[in-house]
Parts: sequence; structure tokens; C-alpha cells
Amino acid sequence: MLRDNFNDLYYLLVVARERSFTRAAAKLGVSQSALSHAIRGLESRLQVRLLTRTTRSVAPTEAGEQLINSLGPRFEDIERELVTLTEMRGQITGHIRITLGEHALHSTVWPAVQPFLDACPDVHLELVIDNTLTDIVAGRFDAGVRLGEQVDKDMVAVRIGPDWRMTVVGSPAYFSRYGKPDTPHSLQNHNCINMRLPTLGGLYAWEFSKNGRELKVNVEGNLTFNNLASRISAAISGRGLAMVPEDAVARELASGQLEAVLEEWCEPFTGYFLYYPSRRQHTAAFARLIETLRYPS
Repeated sequence: MLRDNFNDLYYLLVVARERSFTRAAAKLGVSQSALSHAIRGLESRLQVRLLTRTTRSVAPTEAGEQLINSLGPRFEDIERELVTLTEMRGQITGHIRITLGEHALHSTVWPAVQPFLDACPDVHLELVIDNTLTDIVAGRFDAGVRLGEQVDKDMVAVRIGPDWRMTVVGSPAYFSRYGKPDTPHSLQNHNCINMRLPTLGGLYAWEFSKNGRELKVNVEGNLTFNNLASRISAAISGRGLAMVPEDAVARELASGQLEAVLEEWCEPFTGYFLYYPSRRQHTAAFARLIETLRYPS
């Protein structure tokens, strides 16, 4: 029975992880119809429905979830053993999945991993942009990247970037028309470009600190975005003030497209960390990636 179902069980895991027959078929290199036929055949042989299908999504049934939770770690163990055998021949291979935010990718991870990809061309690296605080175990990620204060205490955390700071910026045209705020509280008199928090659904309260004093300000404005690039673009267009990572607008500040205000209230804080479960046994590829990303102390 195992021989007849082995490939189809693996297909089930991929479909469940991708929540899509289209994406799973592309990842597996098979047609969508062949993949759907394989899953239906598996369900027929087991005489139980494993996936609930709608026109928009695919999700495991209760029985499917139970089977996936049981089989997932076993397939991972098999894949890890196969990778280990390959590494014994001097090759570094494998698939590494990392969840991270938009700013972390562009400012810290992507510049650092390019030499890693050159040195390890047989490693498949999947970088998933997600600004929520993703459960990396439930999401079957090998690791995540977040600010140090956001990493759970039961995770191993490796620092991968320098301290950085947020800054409040606006265009010269905006400041010419409305003036500049002189304290965080005076932001109440300005049109501020808000950021929607993906995890809780609320708006980000702008955070400031000065000489050890911390302050949060709930700003108001007629624009709200959930991504960084749009907030920067809106600020350049004179639509309001935005609070963004300073390094993300370095060129715009240097060119004069944007100007920074309240700089004495924008102190640096600890940067990004790579984190992963402490119980995970590293493949050679993952260990190499850790050392590539590790920030010099």
C-alpha cells in the first residue's frame, strides 16, 4: 500500500503547504490536472476526503490535517537524510525556506545571500515576504528574520545586521506649505501616512525615544498603506509625513527629495536577527547560510 501511495502522499503535503493546486503543480513540475487526479486517487483508495476545494482556495479536512501533521516530519527526515548523503560527496544541496519582512529582505538579507548563492548553486533558497509575526514551525519554515525584540525566547537567534533607526520624512513642498513639527506631539497637526499592522489589523503608533524616554504617538492622516514602498512614494509626492527606516530613504534624503525631521527623537535600536527552533538539526547548507548572514560582533 505504501508503494502505491508514496508519491501521492508527498503531493498532498505540497498542495496543503501551498494552499493551491496551481502553485503546487508548478513546484512539483507536473500538470494541474495530473496533480488533482493523483489526490483524488489517494482519497479514493483511503476512502476519506483529505482536502476541501473551493474556487478560491484549498484546505485540509480534519482527516487531511491529521495525516499531514503525522507525515510531514517523516518526509522532512527522509529529505534530510538524502541531503546528508549528498553532502558526504562534498556537495552542498537542499531547500531552505525563510520568512521575513520587506525591509529586512532588501536592507540586510538579499545583499548578504548573493555570495552564498554563488558558492552554493545547488541550494534552493525560498524567501517569503510576510510582515506578520509568522509561526515558522507551523508554516514549515526553516527560519525567520525579525527584530530582536520580536523573537520568541524559545528560539535560537543570530544577529545578522547592524543597529538602525526610523526617521520621519516629508517632501520640501509639504514642509513649505505646512511647516515642520518640532516635537512628536505636534504631529497631531500634520497629515501623516499611516501603516496598517498586518498581525493585529490596527495602525502603527509611531515610536520615539530621547535620552531614555520613550514615546508613542497615534498619528492621523488620509492615507494608509501596508507596505513600505508606497509610504515612501506618497511622502515624495508631498502627500504627508511618513515614518520609515532611515536607510530605505538614504538616496532620497541625499538628493533632497525628502527631508528628515524630529531626528533627536529617532534613536537607533537593535537590528535584525535570524531565528530558528533550537531542536533543529542543521544541514550543511543551513549552517553555511547562518555563517554567511552572521553579523560581526
